[in-house]
Amino acid sequence: MIITRTPFRISFFGGGTDYPQWFREFEGAALATTIDKYCYINMRYLPPFFEHKHRIVYSVIESITKNEDIKHPAVRAIFKEFQVDKGLEVHHDGDLPAKSGLGSSSSFTVGLINALYAIEGKMISKEDLANRAIHIEQNVIKENVGSQDQISAAFGGFNKISFHQDDSFDVRPILFPEGRMQDLHSYLLLFFTGFSRIASEVAESKIANFKHREIELKRMHNMVDEAIQIIQDTSVSIDEFGSLLHQSWMYKRELSDKVSTPEIDAIYDAAIKAGATGGKLLGAGGGGFLLVFAKPDYHKKIKTALNNLIHVPFEFENIGSRVILYQPQNLDLS
Repeated sequence: MIITRTPFRISFFGGGTDYPQWFREFEGAALATTIDKYCYINMRYLPPFFEHKHRIVYSVIESITKNEDIKHPAVRAIFKEFQVDKGLEVHHDGDLPAKSGLGSSSSFTVGLINALYAIEGKMISKEDLANRAIHIEQNVIKENVGSQDQISAAFGGFNKISFHQDDSFDVRPILFPEGRMQDLHSYLLLFFTGFSRIASEVAESKIANFKHREIELKRMHNMVDEAIQIIQDTSVSIDEFGSLLHQSWMYKRELSDKVSTPEIDAIYDAAIKAGATGGKLLGAGGGGFLLVFAKPDYHKKIKTALNNLIHVPFEFENIGSRVILYQPQNLDLS
């Protein structure tokens, strides 16, 4: 039996510039961190005593005999790509809801690929793991997704991720002055709006507008380095990070009319009125999790203003996708 644990992520800046439709022409960058909320994949070889060959358990249960009959798009694509021929049982569990802006779909893809390597007694590098997940989502499933989620899930940590025109990428861990990471974390609040959405549909509308939003996207790209400078210069108030988040959210809202909604705008405005410096809707937009940046003194007031939402405490994490249980099976039934 194999169990992998793969983190979800919070993306602060640069979202949108991680789509190949953008960075193949202009390059791109993202500033993101993984958090201690995870996707778990439990995998074992299925003994040949059942009518079905595979059993896939997530929000539904699939018991199927042929790979092409799998309904879950990522599982079907990965089984095809890896030419899976032995029967498998796969269980998925997540700490937070899917379709919520935390990169959960990519965490699932990364975790499943990691598990398939492990069950065959193989190891895969973080770079190869990210690249294989990107290939599955962008080229096999052909979803409208960027490249930062798969990289964050595979590598873990608080990183600047740079995207190059030749489809390569660099991951640079951010170095924090002493106490600065704790300072930044103390300003952050995470709320679930209760609205879920299909990220690919929101992303499709943004991609269609890329040529008309070059100014906004280039500004959002530049904000990555500006945010890093704020983090690393202790003479600058960390509150400037929140002001930059607010600017970024204003630009992001211009990328598509599907990024925000009147309900989301009302929630954000309530947070600002309660003392928040800035924030943003995570992921493609349209719903999911809202990140709020505010001085700790205002947190109680903001939680009261948003008391109809679920507040989710979190910590940063720096490990990325990993195998947390490895117990090889004896398949010799003779």
